[in-house]
Amino acid sequence: MTPAARAGARPALLDVEDLGNDGLDEVLALATSPGLPPVLAGAGVAMVFEKPSARTRNASEMAVVALGGHPVSMQAAEVGIDTRERAEDVARTLACYHRVLCARVFDHQVLVRMVDALAGAPDVVPVVNLLSDRAHPCQAVADLLTLRSALAPGDASPAALSGRRVAYVGDANNVCRSLAKVAVLAGMEVRVASPAGFQLSEESVSEIGRLASATGRGGTLVLTDDPRAAAAGADALYTDVWTSMGQEGEAERRRRAFAGYAVDGPLLAEAAPDAVVLHCLPAHRGEEISAEVLEGPSSVVWRQAAYRLDAMRGVLAWLLGVAPGGPR
Repeated sequence: MTPAARAGARPALLDVEDLGNDGLDEVLALATSPGLPPVLAGAGVAMVFEKPSARTRNASEMAVVALGGHPVSMQAAEVGIDTRERAEDVARTLACYHRVLCARVFDHQVLVRMVDALAGAPDVVPVVNLLSDRAHPCQAVADLLTLRSALAPGDASPAALSGRRVAYVGDANNVCRSLAKVAVLAGMEVRVASPAGFQLSEESVSEIGRLASATGRGGTLVLTDDPRAAAAGADALYTDVWTSMGQEGEAERRRRAFAGYAVDGPLLAEAAPDAVVLHCLPAHRGEEISAEVLEGPSSVVWRQAAYRLDAMRGVLAWLLGVAPGGPR
């Protein structure tokens, strides 16, 4: 049996909450399906990038091609969101030509405004968050695919990662928030080690807690400022750059704040003997991760990068109403 298109596309994937328990399970199933229907045949997909992109752009464009569609990528200057045109007008215009609208933006509210502008249109044109200051849900789907393949190979059940432990060390940023959300939905124990001033906000902690409670799979969130405590016995270590795009002016201050938060050999030694290491890239060897760990046998970073394509296939198919396991 192969997935088939269901009636009724979904309006958006802006954050993990848009997936929920069932949606996440469906996206993971679709992402690993050997065959998906060409639900984008003859259709375009708009991709707006206010920020530079390597993995996201390549994965997204090739996922569109795999589903039969034609990707059209645009840089910030070509669109000029809220400079040349309001975000709402950009969304309405692109919806005239494309089946899906994807965007990588600085301000998450731009995506919210795009979704609101398209609400009530006769045809649903889903909006996909390719990264914002608040969330990176497509990366999080790829992260979960990577963790499942590394920690529970061959097990595609919703409970495959239940009870496993992932430690995120570093800046509790958009990547961290989205990772924590999908991981608690999968029933994992998520440990986040960040220095004061760079920890998860109370709002984010509440959001993650609500998702953990709703899923019923036993997912938990543990917060600490001690990287060694977070890494102790963990099944996976995860890190990201200390200075994200748009924060370059804070680079030196951040290097001082994150001293001691590198994922290196001594920290990896605190984890479980067969622990794996993830990084969403780009990586700065010698800062948030050592070269020996990034290139070492515990690293699944390149597998993680490869799963970005599968994740995007699953996300797009799910938004367009494809059902896992249904007849064509």
